[in-house]
Amino acid sequence: MKYLVAPLNWGLGHASRCVPLVRRFLDEGHEVILGGDGESLTLLRKHFPKLRYVYLAPLNLRYSKGKRQVFAMLCALPQLISWAFKDHVLLKAVLREEHFDKVISDNRFGLYCKDVNCVYMTHQLHIKLPKGWRWAEPLAERLHACIYRHFDEVWVPDYEDFAHSLAGELSHIKHPAAYIRYIGPLSRFDNQESISDGQFDIVAVLSGLEPHRTLLEQEIVTRFAGKKETVLIVEGLLNKPNTRIKRGNITIVPYLNDDELTAALLGAKHIIARSGYSTIMDLHALGFVKSKIENRKSKIELIPTPGQPEQEYLAKTIRNFATLEK
Repeated sequence: MKYLVAPLNWGLGHASRCVPLVRRFLDEGHEVILGGDGESLTLLRKHFPKLRYVYLAPLNLRYSKGKRQVFAMLCALPQLISWAFKDHVLLKAVLREEHFDKVISDNRFGLYCKDVNCVYMTHQLHIKLPKGWRWAEPLAERLHACIYRHFDEVWVPDYEDFAHSLAGELSHIKHPAAYIRYIGPLSRFDNQESISDGQFDIVAVLSGLEPHRTLLEQEIVTRFAGKKETVLIVEGLLNKPNTRIKRGNITIVPYLNDDELTAALLGAKHIIARSGYSTIMDLHALGFVKSKIENRKSKIELIPTPGQPEQEYLAKTIRNFATLEK
């Protein structure tokens, strides 16, 4: 079979969780073409440099600097609609050039076409909204369903059993359609064989949209500058020259490959990260985050991106079944 795999370019999480899918398809002997834009496509190309790729419609969103993103997202709606339409048109153009057996879209709303089997992958069947807007969550859930009904299948990277679920209410709705399929958590660290290096006491893994990625980096530098702990900050900037910068006890690097990052995380005494779902799946794969029925003390500090209710919910959910050191 021939697959087109295309993640949303909204931080690196969507591309990161597509890595194990691509590996699985290749191991099964299928042909895979990568699709996307920006740093999410860059991440896939770094993992699979020999695979062909196609550019899809670019999406360049930014958050506001404040703790509320409602206005910024409302302002971005025309851009999101235009982007989805462009993606839809580009997919049709690609399909005129070559045949695919299946298109895997990780939250790219417009990447569907009646001429090919299309899969929509998301962990958010239920949409969390900010405080004061929660009355509209049922409407948001129905609007999202209107989007993914255009696809032949919906894949949810989580456990179907709610007791074991990592995403909790986000990935579970009262009456899921028959075409919704739970495929289990996805992590690029699955089956990763690595030895902890113990080089750094604290490892901070940054991700997400600007300006909050940079703001968190600045907060971490201020918090730990001059302290006795050795600190590694992984910026999550794939298009930046990979040069290490050392400032006293703090080392800053744009990115690490999977082996290097695994070793750093396993050797750390304390881990700081955003509470994005792909990050939680990665930490789960490394054994730091267990399911709700397997409580275990952890060494993780999860910091939600301001104004992202789903990250606030995930951080709270993880705290409910894992004691996080501060």
